[in-house]
Amino acid sequence: MNFGSRMTGLPAVDFLVTFLRGRIDRARSGELDRGASAVEWVIISAVVVAIVGVVAAIINSALSDGANKVGDCIKGANAEKTC
Repeated sequence: MNFGSRMTGLPAVDFLVTFLRGRIDRARSGELDRGASAVEWVIISAVVVAIVGVVAAIINSALSDGANKVGDCIKGANAEKTC
């Protein structure tokens, strides 16, 4: 888009045109790639942390259940029966 150097005389419109022109120039220059890359890393990191948290909760639950079963078996053990 090339709006030239024409100004409309309306401050809000002039500001909008200038702002959009700057955004278009930044997008074309590749300057926004650094920000996009940082956002991608944040999203990837958040997904990895969530996966690790879910796996840790599953392992913790399984270990706790197993420990409870072993504890119950030990409490009820005698010479006549086994778990």
